[in-house]
Amino acid sequence: MSALTGVLVPVKSFTEAKVRLAPALDDRSRAALARGMARIVVAAAAPLPVAVVCDDEEVAEWARSVGAQVFWRPERGLNGAVADGVRRFGSEGFERIIVAHADLPLAEDLAWVADHDGVTLVPDRRDDGTNVICVPAGVGFEFSYGPHSFGRHLAEAERLGLSHRVVREPRLGWDIDTPGDLAPPLELPLPISLMSDLT
Repeated sequence: MSALTGVLVPVKSFTEAKVRLAPALDDRSRAALARGMARIVVAAAAPLPVAVVCDDEEVAEWARSVGAQVFWRPERGLNGAVADGVRRFGSEGFERIIVAHADLPLAEDLAWVADHDGVTLVPDRRDDGTNVICVPAGVGFEFSYGPHSFGRHLAEAERLGLSHRVVREPRLGWDIDTPGDLAPPLELPLPISLMSDLT
């Protein structure tokens, strides 16, 4: 991987994250889980430069504490904030940007995602959402997160005429949105450090 690559992690307010887990976790536990997963994803970006794009002061303070840059993007929504973050990285000379969601508790090394000249898509395990994506800077890629984003992002790569690959990587494919997601298969156990955040 010779191109200069940065990792962008969008993080929403910890206290407002993961509301669909309310049947299983109280407010404090959900916030702790969100923070713990974000910590894992930022660590998985190493040794690449990482920036957290956010609009929450607590998240910004946390990001600085773990050695990440902060791209402050208030009132932009997820798609706007990510697009702004990609442009910011591009303006700083980065050629490729990996966007990784902050709710991937099994994330490890992210650098390999940039080992392709075009677009790399890592969908969730249902082939619905886009957990991780790598795009070249400066191509005007339009992000479209939300339900069924994987198909839209694939279509966007095709619209732009960019080469693309889809990698279904089990660890990066496991995100946490609902109570059932808290129990991954035995071969993919949640990290002990993350579970300790919930006790």
